[in-house]
Order: sequence, then C-alpha cells, then structure tokens
Amino acid sequence: MNITWFGQSCFQIITAKGKDSSVKIVIDPFQNDIGLNMPKLESDILLLTNKNCDVSKIKTRDYFLIDEPGEYDIKDVFIQGISIEADEKEKEEGKKEAANIYIIEAEGIRVCHLGSIKGKELKNGQLEKIGNVDILMVAVGEDAQASSKIVSQIEPRIVIPMSYYIPKLKVKLKKVDDFLKVMGGKSAEPQNKLSIKRKDLPKEGREIMILKT
Repeated sequence: MNITWFGQSCFQIITAKGKDSSVKIVIDPFQNDIGLNMPKLESDILLLTNKNCDVSKIKTRDYFLIDEPGEYDIKDVFIQGISIEADEKEKEEGKKEAANIYIIEAEGIRVCHLGSIKGKELKNGQLEKIGNVDILMVAVGEDAQASSKIVSQIEPRIVIPMSYYIPKLKVKLKKVDDFLKVMGGKSAEPQNKLSIKRKDLPKEGREIMILKT
C-alpha cells in the first residue's frame, strides 16, 4: 500500500490487486482557491468527506464515487462510511454540516480517514464502528490537544497528521509541530509517501508519519 498526501485532507492510496494491477483511491480533492495546487489524479474510487471537494481534479471518468455513509466492497477494497453529525451549537452557528469518516480495508491494513473532524472527542458508538485501526489520518491544525485525545481514543499504530499549515496555504491553521509537542514526539523527517505492508506495521507503540506535499 502506498499513501501520498497532497495537502489538507487530500490523499491518494494505491493498493495492490493481484500481481500486476492496483486500485487507486483518492480522498477529498480540494479547490485551488485555498492556495495549494491540486494536481489531476487517476482514481478508481473517490471518497468525499464533505461538500467542499473538487471532483474536476479526477482524470478518470468511470470512478466509483462514495460520498455518504454505508458499506462498500469494490475491487477487493472494503470501505465503510460513518456519518458524523454536527452538534446543535454548530448547526445554529452554521459552522458545520454533517461529514463522513471512512474506514478503508485493503492488503490486510485498516486505514481510517477522519475527514473534517477537528478536535472533537468521538462517542462510544462511533468508536465501536471505527474499531481497530492501523493507520489514522487526523486533522491537527486547529486544536492539537483535542486531536491528540482522538488519537488516544482510537489507538492506531501509525498516525498521519493532515489539515495543518503548510507554505502557500490560505486557510488559517497551526503548524504540525504543535501536535507533535502534545504527542511527545520529535519533529520527524517528512517522507514523500508512506509505502507499507501489513508485516511492516509497528508491533508496539505508535509512530507519527509526516508526509510531504
């Protein structure tokens, strides 16, 4: 499995399907007005966690679109969409609509993308649906302390921070260093992508993986 980050909550996951083929999954392609350049990507499966995505950034025309809760089994990839409703205060203030969390299972690895959740503890029912997680993608640029609590709730083996400040981004967010300090970790050397197999997952403890854009 190869995981590449493009900024904000946008990732491309490429999983092996048999010996000579693969499945490309794209999550949350963003609009260029946020200051970052969103390249056009090939995708077999497109996941949208919110309504602010730009599907014109997908090259492939016959991708399978998932933008609502449910269970999906596509090309040897199992995906579960879990709805996270805005609370009453958020609805009144018009700050947030319902959003989705996605669980992606492929190659014996469970990946959880937390979408636009920013610093809100998960409820027991949501945690039960999420279950065991190997790799967690979590937004950390608004409230590092709250994001760290969510990580502690889910207890993944690998954490990939997302939705934090990077150069040229027009959205006002904090740097990933704040999250690393709260987690008690050192500033890790950023990697171009995460290439991993099930046997490579940490047996003990937790790793924080910083990806370049």
